[in-house]
Amino acid sequence: MAGSEEAKLERFLRWLDANKVELRGCSIKNCDPNKGFGIFPSNNVSDDVLLVVPLDLAITPMRVLQDPLIGPECRAMFEEGEVDDRFLIILFLTLERLRKNSSWKPYLDMLPTTFGNPLWFTDEELLELKGTTLFRATDLQKKKLLSLYDDKVKGLVQKLLILSGDSEREVCFEDFLWANSVFWSRALNIPFPRSYVFPQVQEDQGSHSPINNSQISYNSGRDLIDEKDEKGSKFHGENSKVNEAISTSVQKDTIWVEGLVPGIDFCNHDTKAAATWEVDGTGLVTGVSFTMYLLSAEQTPLQSEKEISISYGNKGNEELLYLYGFVIDNNPDDYLMVHYPVEAIQNDPFLDSKMQLLEAQKAEMRCLLPKSLLDHGFFPAGTPNNDRNGKCKADQVCNFSWSGQRKMPSYINKLVFPEDFLTSLRTIAMQEDELYKVSSLLEELVGSEGERQPTDTEVRAAVWEACGDSGALQLLFDLLQTKMVDLEESSGTEGYDSELLEKAQRADNNLSLASGSTQLKFVSRNKWASVVYRRGQKELTRLFLKEAEHALQFSLNEGN
Repeated sequence: MAGSEEAKLERFLRWLDANKVELRGCSIKNCDPNKGFGIFPSNNVSDDVLLVVPLDLAITPMRVLQDPLIGPECRAMFEEGEVDDRFLIILFLTLERLRKNSSWKPYLDMLPTTFGNPLWFTDEELLELKGTTLFRATDLQKKKLLSLYDDKVKGLVQKLLILSGDSEREVCFEDFLWANSVFWSRALNIPFPRSYVFPQVQEDQGSHSPINNSQISYNSGRDLIDEKDEKGSKFHGENSKVNEAISTSVQKDTIWVEGLVPGIDFCNHDTKAAATWEVDGTGLVTGVSFTMYLLSAEQTPLQSEKEISISYGNKGNEELLYLYGFVIDNNPDDYLMVHYPVEAIQNDPFLDSKMQLLEAQKAEMRCLLPKSLLDHGFFPAGTPNNDRNGKCKADQVCNFSWSGQRKMPSYINKLVFPEDFLTSLRTIAMQEDELYKVSSLLEELVGSEGERQPTDTEVRAAVWEACGDSGALQLLFDLLQTKMVDLEESSGTEGYDSELLEKAQRADNNLSLASGSTQLKFVSRNKWASVVYRRGQKELTRLFLKEAEHALQFSLNEGN
């Protein structure tokens, strides 16, 4: 097995060299069975640039549409909006994996054959997630992928295999599932220079043209509902602000496109990243224009035995497990998703009025509650940050009550729940008399003839003045309590999960000492990840439930 891994790596390194990839200060090595290959410092580090990859090697939607085999088949579907950018890349990976003589084979052979995300769980392993948001999300996603495979992928890939002379190869759903997992676990959101995507046609200079203007579609990086970011980017990502020194003109010269970058994508995650990546459009940094490079983020020389990591961003275990197949125990970036099920309001006798108010307020029916919010609540675990935007929050509530009938709540600066979500809950919880009061207040504001439409801020103010906080907080308390019941009903208490993890740790330590091996596991990797994730969800639900209950008592006592 070791020889096979070494042979794969050797073929891949030759392939990188043939494609003008420069390993200047690093090498690629096998980490362990769980992590696969990773990037490590080499002895010949000359500067902070560790790895340089031509953008021409990136697998992007532009490359797929330009491909002589798959491009013509995809173009019509793409231009008519039947498929998106991501589908093109996933389809390309599915096909190239099956082609015997694929030019991408040395790279694809280096990629994992299975993944740790829940789409790859056995039925028994998936039951470990029952009661969590991920359990339902995984079920829905798998059904969606199966439908997509049957409707658009299977027949097309089979046709393309015949065209490429691989008629004896047959595609199966696992090939498509593999390609989907490769994309979501390895894709980056790449800031391509506009001059690369839309080059000026200069025949005398022989400039290349990745794709015609009419063929390109790009992702702005702002519309990802899953919050997927560009892992390891120095100047754009969840864990760092956009570099303020970048001028407006430079930002206009950038087009964000999702894609895979062979070489860079072997960087694994660490919250204390040793490197970042950037794009060099001009060659001023690397000496080679239109490249992506890996840059050391360490102040001191890198240790040769320590893996070079990048940060995937400040992500909770729910996102880490769903996209990448791993979790972090006691993750400081964990969060809880809370949503009000739309079907629960369908039988409300005042459904139409409430839906109109929700729309007018641009209200949210779900929210993310990061663990960090608890630092500013009634029961902070550490030292509370009093420099928080508490004043802004207080001012916001003061402005709500234009008649002065509602007093500013004493607890406002301790309320950790997002206002957008509380706005929704206030509206949903409103009684008939409160609905009439809202209508009266708004009519008083805009006139009986409705000379103008009230703003969303004015509608929110009227709703708050009519009903206060107690209805919303009671509803929030009920939602969190229901969430806890669902979590515990399926897998026991938070304490039970902690006990499971402690037993597994003790058993692993004992087995390792007895056998001299560090690879023995008392529970499977997938089960361990599931228990860590669900325990974190129970902990956050318990803590936010405590916050909601305390806020509710304050609001009732103060008549809010």
